[in-house]
Amino acid sequence: MNLGKLLSRSARYWPVHEAVVDSRQRITYAQLEARTNRLASGLLNLGLEPGAHVAILAMNRVELVEAEVAFYKAAMVKVPINARLSPEEIVSVLNDSRSVAVITGSAAAKALGANRGALPHLKWIIVLAEEGGDIPYREVLDMGEERELNSDPHDDQLAVLHYTSGSSGVLKAAMLTFGNRKALVRKSLVSPVRGAGPDDVMAHVGPITHASGMQIMPLLAVGACNLLIERYDDELLLRTIEQERVTRLFLVPAMVNRLVNVQGVERFDLSSLRLVMYGAAPMAPTLVTRAIEVFGPILAQGYGAGETCSLVTVLTELDHLEKDGRLLASCGRCYFETDLRVVNEQFEDIQPGEIGEIVVKGDDIMTGYWQAPELTAEVMKDGYYLTGDLATVDERGYVFIVDRKKEMIISGGFNIYPTEVEQVLYSLPQVFEAAVVGVPDEQWGEAIKAVVVLKPGASLDEAQVIEYCGQHLAGFKKPRSVDFIDELPKNPNGKIVRRLVRDGYWKNSQRKI
Repeated sequence: MNLGKLLSRSARYWPVHEAVVDSRQRITYAQLEARTNRLASGLLNLGLEPGAHVAILAMNRVELVEAEVAFYKAAMVKVPINARLSPEEIVSVLNDSRSVAVITGSAAAKALGANRGALPHLKWIIVLAEEGGDIPYREVLDMGEERELNSDPHDDQLAVLHYTSGSSGVLKAAMLTFGNRKALVRKSLVSPVRGAGPDDVMAHVGPITHASGMQIMPLLAVGACNLLIERYDDELLLRTIEQERVTRLFLVPAMVNRLVNVQGVERFDLSSLRLVMYGAAPMAPTLVTRAIEVFGPILAQGYGAGETCSLVTVLTELDHLEKDGRLLASCGRCYFETDLRVVNEQFEDIQPGEIGEIVVKGDDIMTGYWQAPELTAEVMKDGYYLTGDLATVDERGYVFIVDRKKEMIISGGFNIYPTEVEQVLYSLPQVFEAAVVGVPDEQWGEAIKAVVVLKPGASLDEAQVIEYCGQHLAGFKKPRSVDFIDELPKNPNGKIVRRLVRDGYWKNSQRKI
């Protein structure tokens, strides 16, 4: 069955319910069904064929949702590009993906037009305005018809090229099939956390070209509303929750940290919220506890990656309320169709308490990286995707991520996991954000460096930080030095990028490890 039929069926059940809302327009299910049919057939009438690679490049807005559904209906390949990428990175993605068309805003359309000579595959720049590209989006809609298309792509046919740099900094695209995206919808419908329905409003804060967008189709399948927020702003989000009666959120830890530290956060009415999901990076238990105080007992965590298409583990709302609080350091347990293992170097399952790498297999796992067979071979084994995340697992199946395999610090022969040290730093009331990295050291090979952002008006010195960590960690794990800065580097999705912090300390070193 074509994924687009999920919207068609929802439009019959909930035609006047709002399906997608942004700051410009509010679109009902009936309207979204008609517009996506028109866009799908309009793209075909423009000369694009089923299987064509079409990019979307814009901040969160209704047309991005329309495009995703239309691509499914026309059996085209979606190439989502984060609008926060640099111009050079955008050109690189368009060329690497061999995109023949791009749907984008006026400014980007003009920039791409000026770079046309560097874009040999690109035939159409479809602009979300009246000028700046080859053809306005509105005209493509006008070229189409409202009748349903009969396209029915095979499950193993490519549906999405999901670009992700991960922790390596190397731009690569996970190949996700129509079958993978169907598995995403199935898993979302049976998730052990509170499910969505026609009375739900989910605020998409992060770019829907990436993690947040994975929930678009599952929400459309059950008649819920996708509320798109163009940019992250603390008070804007809090006001939006209050005014739009938002029921669901997905946040990265950096966003949670900012929200719960908003001065006078209690003045906003957040009572409509029923579920606050967080993920994409570990979150310190002290921050989780504070978030429960602000939002209520409605927190849940999800763990997954672009390569897995959907979440592979979930820490439920009830898990967050276990009395001893131990589970707050866990990312939960795998569920439904996913097979998750934690293995040693011999690919054998580890024993509880041992550290190994998380590997996952299932209908939602990518087929490999686009045009990168060697890179694919590095991360796929016996059908399992090797996540690069180190973890322990207990007798009940709860997974506790220790750190990224490539970010582990080796100092004096000891393995140190930055996340463990960062969680101690976050328990200091003066600390707003922190990153822990290994820096060059003649004696130890690497020494532990804490890079800290303090809360406004807070005061703390290096000796206090080191002493505090020494009280809560083994001696070899505590930082040897501390730098205080105004802001930590983040990727376009709001995650702190340790690699960029670390690179600054190694750029003049003859070795990199």
